[in-house]
Amino acid sequence: MSDKVDERVTPPLVDEAVKKAAVCWVGVDDGPAYALWCLPLDGALLVVTGPGEQAAPGLADCDAAEVTLRGDHGGRIVTWPARVTRLRPGTDEWDAAAPLVAAKRLNASGSATDLVARWAAEGCAVNRLTPAGTAVTGADLPAGALTEQPRPASAVRVVRKPFRLHRVRRR
Repeated sequence: MSDKVDERVTPPLVDEAVKKAAVCWVGVDDGPAYALWCLPLDGALLVVTGPGEQAAPGLADCDAAEVTLRGDHGGRIVTWPARVTRLRPGTDEWDAAAPLVAAKRLNASGSATDLVARWAAEGCAVNRLTPAGTAVTGADLPAGALTEQPRPASAVRVVRKPFRLHRVRRR
């Protein structure tokens, strides 16, 4: 018997979590994890980042990341190291995967073909996150919530008090 371990074989929990994933949390180089929408395909997750899409600083240029997925109950069930591969426009991988991701993109303006063309023209990255290494599950996951203060965003605005035309009685 050989002592070699096939890296393509992933634990069943990771396989199931990847198949059901719609959102993943991706951290790069010990930075904060970003919540990103994703599309499962062939045991990997596809994530689009770049201008006009979701932000994940450093993901498009790295080789490895840490991915956390949630279970049916909404809580974290597995964290695994991922090998990051950027799909390049004009390659067979891009031609096969980008239209599938574009078809699942919610609230996109235009058709899936237009969206794929925009991603290629604007330099958006379609990244494949493939499980690589040992997954952390169950009791080995951190016990804390891992919450952080919200990051500054241009979408934040000051909320005014609601206007009331008539006096509201207190009971």
